[in-house]
Amino acid sequence: LPKCPRRWHRQHAQARTQGSVRGRGRAQFVSLGLILTSALAIWKGLMLYTGSESPVVVVLSGSMEPGFSKGDILFLHRGHAPVHSGEVVVFHIDERDVPIVHRVVRAHERSDSTYVELLTKGDNNPGNDLAGGLYAPGQQWVLWEHVIGRAVFYLPHIGQATIIMNEHPWVKFALIGFLGLMVVTSKE
Repeated sequence: LPKCPRRWHRQHAQARTQGSVRGRGRAQFVSLGLILTSALAIWKGLMLYTGSESPVVVVLSGSMEPGFSKGDILFLHRGHAPVHSGEVVVFHIDERDVPIVHRVVRAHERSDSTYVELLTKGDNNPGNDLAGGLYAPGQQWVLWEHVIGRAVFYLPHIGQATIIMNEHPWVKFALIGFLGLMVVTSKE
């Protein structure tokens, strides 16, 4: 076999290295896409299973203490069973962006339909939500269409990270940057 000049070996070694770097970059990009797609698929699957637009929520205030504390994560299920007094529901009010976690103190359900009227109260609040002015002006009840779901399970204090990221947005961006850097610099 004829001998190849050293320069030829160096050039082909550099080309192989550059190709593997490009290939590794593509593989990392695909891995990131698969992670994001998997997370979205899991979330959508939970939405279908629970019947709730938001199957997992974080308690954002102390209004439900001592039952639920600020930072607890609640797992919700909407279901079709009747709502009873004493159940904890998560609902939204038309003029508020943040869902509310409170206990049902009175439930009115018509036997001929799925129409439900709920009166709610935070465990740590002195009065119900109507008397406390939590509902939208003119609203006297929480209707079933406002209910996101009922609390079926919770994890204490795990949601503190979410609260910190909402109160200090730079933490959220630093975490996203760090995770992105980890994906890009990983060896596989």
